[in-house]
Amino acid sequence: MSARAQRLVDAARDAPFRSHCGRVVACNGLVLEARGPRSALGDLCSVEVNGRGALDAQVIGFRDDRVLLMPFGDAQGVSVGAVVRAGGGQRDVAVGEALLGRVVDALGQPIDGLGPIEHTAQVPLHHAPIQPLERAEVTEVLETGVRSIDTLVTLGRGQRVGIFAGSGVGKSTLLGMLTRQAKADVIVVAMVGERGREVGDFIAESLGEEGLARAVVIAATADQPPLLRIHAVHAAHATAEYFRDQGLDVLLVVDSMTRFAMAQREIGIAAGEPPASRGYPPSVFTWLPRIFERCGRLRRGGSITAVYTVLVEGDDMNEPVADHMRAILDGHIVLARGLADRGQLPAIDVLRSVSRLMGRLATPEERELATRTRALLAAYERSRDLIGMGAYQSGHDPVLDDAVRVLPELERLLRQNPDDRSSRKQALAALVTVVGATEVGA
Repeated sequence: MSARAQRLVDAARDAPFRSHCGRVVACNGLVLEARGPRSALGDLCSVEVNGRGALDAQVIGFRDDRVLLMPFGDAQGVSVGAVVRAGGGQRDVAVGEALLGRVVDALGQPIDGLGPIEHTAQVPLHHAPIQPLERAEVTEVLETGVRSIDTLVTLGRGQRVGIFAGSGVGKSTLLGMLTRQAKADVIVVAMVGERGREVGDFIAESLGEEGLARAVVIAATADQPPLLRIHAVHAAHATAEYFRDQGLDVLLVVDSMTRFAMAQREIGIAAGEPPASRGYPPSVFTWLPRIFERCGRLRRGGSITAVYTVLVEGDDMNEPVADHMRAILDGHIVLARGLADRGQLPAIDVLRSVSRLMGRLATPEERELATRTRALLAAYERSRDLIGMGAYQSGHDPVLDDAVRVLPELERLLRQNPDDRSSRKQALAALVTVVGATEVGA
């Protein structure tokens, strides 16, 4: 090749079109493969679609000399040779006070029919986690308005807790109670992978007008691409961080992290990751702690108290996502199907639920009261079958005798209608009335 020809080849290789544009060469399931453009992992690109303009996509990996792209929308109409243009960088999240009371999609576009939103700031989608020495200790109780949580699984401002439940045991109802009654300045709700009907039902029935007035709802339904479901979770955290940095106490609710993990599994496997644990690739378990560490309480500023729901398949509390989350969160609340079947709602299994910060948040008297209540419940559960068969005889076990005596009143106290409100002080006083004078053995 002559020197002049070589210079032309080099110029073509370094031309802007070559650097910033590429072309689709293959489609592998959810992933588009392109030669070019020059881009980094996580960068945004646009792909030409026949008759529909451009389709936004994100770089999720590389294979040999090809760029792997996952679109944010339907890839129908993308053809081989379609031009791919580098967008540069990643999406920011538009935030502002005008978000309160609104329902938006994963990209921040309003879906409630109330018109456009006037945003006042742009924040990064992926913010660095809080540095350990910037965290303040969680020392202030967060009143949730749910008696069984306030008295026996006490939570604090800045705590991160999981709600573990199978399908149909009252998870959405409990979330509605928390979002309406918890003492927080702002509520940020991310609904990930839900059916469209469930989003409307939650807003109208569980959240209600009172809850929505101080809330931001971000929804990415099950029919949307996995990239949007992932984006909704990150956008919810970015939004919560914006309000936290204004000095506000934020309650962040993500329903559900299981759907997030499933979406990340789709992306990871499409990018070529090996399925490591029950089909979940390693990236799922890398993302979870990175997300959770964005929440907490700042030494100078507000706080983010995070509630993550985990939809356990077949009521298996030891499946990989549930087991991993239980290990890294500051507590877990378990909803039991047996309690729901008996009409005990919210169906919180107190004996299997733990707040790791309750020892710091509750007074010694409150901890003693909770310990005695748990002992009574445990004694009754151990002998439930004998009692049901009529084989129980009083007088043989004083603790069990007390448990049998107080259980009806205790269950009535822990049972709570969605609109039933009581302060933590009232709940503790009522619990003392039921079990306070009962002597419980070691």
